[in-house]
Amino acid sequence: MEQKYQDPQRRLDKIAVLVPCYNEAKTVGKVVRDFKAALPEATIYVYDNNSTDGTAEIAAEAGAVVRHEYQQGKGNVIRRMFREIDAECYLMVDGDDTYPAEYARQIAAPVLEKKIDMVVGDRLSSTYFTENKRPFHNFGNSLVRFCINRFFHSDIKDIMTGYRAFSFHFVKTFPVLSKGFEIETEMSIHAIDKNMSTENVVIGYRDRVEGSESKLNTYSDGFKVLRTILRMYKNYKPMQFFGLIALVLFLISLGFFLPVLVQYFRTGAVARFPTLIVCGFTMIAAVQAFFAGMILGCIIQKNRQDFEINLQRSDERLKHLQRIRDAAEQNNGKDGAAE
Repeated sequence: MEQKYQDPQRRLDKIAVLVPCYNEAKTVGKVVRDFKAALPEATIYVYDNNSTDGTAEIAAEAGAVVRHEYQQGKGNVIRRMFREIDAECYLMVDGDDTYPAEYARQIAAPVLEKKIDMVVGDRLSSTYFTENKRPFHNFGNSLVRFCINRFFHSDIKDIMTGYRAFSFHFVKTFPVLSKGFEIETEMSIHAIDKNMSTENVVIGYRDRVEGSESKLNTYSDGFKVLRTILRMYKNYKPMQFFGLIALVLFLISLGFFLPVLVQYFRTGAVARFPTLIVCGFTMIAAVQAFFAGMILGCIIQKNRQDFEINLQRSDERLKHLQRIRDAAEQNNGKDGAAE
């Protein structure tokens, strides 16, 4: 069964459309056909994530290259996609037919023409709040956008969108850590932190067709996204994170210590030794948090330097793959002329 859908050839595509799917039989065929029509030169990859409704068969019949990821979760699927596929431009879209294919070329163009690393399909500036019938999803999207743009000083209009385009350099240097729907948040923060170029493209959005159910749980997945933001803020901005903890501990220690100090100046005695001892330990914790932030900040700076070196390596790899592709196309042209 697996070999029926597997494409054994590893090649560099001009545009690779990536469609992660889990039980999207009602819509995946239309999605594949729409994107084949919108981007005839693209290769459509559908990665099936343990579907039980015939999603893989329908996608294959519609003309997609179908592969499988058996670890459940969107993050796991995208990790597999990014490892297995080489392309100059990656266009990621959900298989639920909520993202219109007519915006595909508009989203892919900045990557191919301007070397943008990540293009975000912005639903929130168009029809999302009217089309989406889940009010907590609307609130959650706005909250996540506010938190990330506030914490990381960015201007990404739609953090949770599943309609994006990526460069080869982004895909091959992006460490996928999330297993589920937090992956979009992780992508956004990675692009911001690593100073990769981003662009917003306003797109239309339509709600799911009748009978098609969302795999996103508003509360549990929303909590995971917020937890991911906090975790990545700690990992990417350690000086700010631990500096804030140090400041809070310092103020607590100072607040309880000042009355003891005032009493000492008045009476010449310390009546509350337990308070003084706790203030001392709290101040030590504040100092430790501050220096932890400083040390981790130095490590982050070194990681950014290593990342720039990895970018250069990925650029060399891309050029190598392009030369192989161009040579293969020239050979095919010669063979065709000889015939």
